[in-house]
Amino acid sequence: MATDPDRAKPDANTIAQANTDSSDLILRAVAFAAHKHRDQRRKNKEASPYINHPIQLATVLWEEGRVQDAKVIAAALLHDTLEDTETSWQELRGEFGEEIADIVLEVTDTQWIKKELRKRLQVARARHSSGKARLVKLADKICNLRDIGAHPPHGWSLERKQQYFDWAKEVVDRLRGTHAGLEQKFDEVYALKPE
Repeated sequence: MATDPDRAKPDANTIAQANTDSSDLILRAVAFAAHKHRDQRRKNKEASPYINHPIQLATVLWEEGRVQDAKVIAAALLHDTLEDTETSWQELRGEFGEEIADIVLEVTDTQWIKKELRKRLQVARARHSSGKARLVKLADKICNLRDIGAHPPHGWSLERKQQYFDWAKEVVDRLRGTHAGLEQKFDEVYALKPE
């Protein structure tokens, strides 16, 4: 039975619509995150706008990791909304669908648990995360280490910076095998650990 070669290839309109849908999703995610984080600042000396951080994650994934899955990029933009704003999983699901809401939930720390236990849970849960959540987590750790190296939170001692670097490496070591390029980027920034 012969197949029609023209049917196997998507036409230009189908490709254009898929690109439009992806762009729309990413733009909606950045607008939603910007609104939710509008009054928040990073803890660095400059008190830079918090939204810069999720945008950095999306940029690392897209430009450095060549990750062009719009749902991963959207989840990266939204990754701190459950943890750091009044956003609920239900709200995310309603705006962006269950898959993106679930990715965000996977990378969200449980705030009512003590900090040390939260950190241990993040290490333990890393290996069992979905592939898309693992990509977001990798980008988050890359961006956090870059920020701590270049613009550390105000008042952080050398020891605290070193501890964060080491903890981030524990998390990433459990994500190994997810994306070789992003893992290499992490290793490069980890090599700049404050001494």
